[in-house]
Amino acid sequence: MTIRLTSKLMRRPLVGVIGNYYLINDEYPVHAGGTMNFEALSDVSGCMPVIIPADPAYVSVEELQNCFDGFVFTGGRANVHPDEYGELETDAHGTFDRARDAITLPLIRSCVAIGQPFFGICRGFQEVAVAMGSTLHPEIRDLPGRDNHRMPPDGTLKEKFALSHKVSVTKEGPFSKLFGTNELMTNTLHGQGIKTTGPRVIIDGYAPDGTPEAIYIKDAPGFTFSVQWHPEWNAEADPVSRPLFEAFGTAARAWKQSKDNKRENCI
Repeated sequence: MTIRLTSKLMRRPLVGVIGNYYLINDEYPVHAGGTMNFEALSDVSGCMPVIIPADPAYVSVEELQNCFDGFVFTGGRANVHPDEYGELETDAHGTFDRARDAITLPLIRSCVAIGQPFFGICRGFQEVAVAMGSTLHPEIRDLPGRDNHRMPPDGTLKEKFALSHKVSVTKEGPFSKLFGTNELMTNTLHGQGIKTTGPRVIIDGYAPDGTPEAIYIKDAPGFTFSVQWHPEWNAEADPVSRPLFEAFGTAARAWKQSKDNKRENCI
């Protein structure tokens, strides 16, 4: 009894990290995730990260929500298919992962409904937006007055993830309250961006060129912060990244505690 209780109290929140499908050496299929995501979740959020093979052939929304205390919707090369927001596919939309779409979009909607915490990053930010009724620009650098937000083609990883532009968040809004300021410095490594917002999608931060960079879901009972940049880079030391991962970890612990309390009441 004592061993079981100690083990339960010490268990970190279990966070499902949406994996990306790709081929090793162009032939061996895998679902994988970025090490810096796992490092940020373990060291800053205080959670145990587990890769999710985002494919309905292997997992369902219901069992994922039963197993995990929160989710991170990660970045990825493939884009959300435009059919998911009522538009036709073009060459500008790039590559897709329909299996990932089939898991992440309904999972996001269900998490919003019940208050289960999640954190959207880059493609994950776009998934949250689309799941809640938004549409996307396929290539924002082609829009008049917009900058190129894509990852630089050359340089070291440190150079590619370097802080590159400001993000202005709403004064006294939830992001401003988290950071203690409404002016942030972030990196930028994305090609698509929000075009129109769903009725509950609140844009709380913008890049200088007007590109949406930070959102949350109106009246959601749980943590729904999502950002277009990559806070997983240097998360432990960066003054913007660290508060985001700490806040998500706090939300995941609260969800875990709520589940543990319900189990105790059933014993």
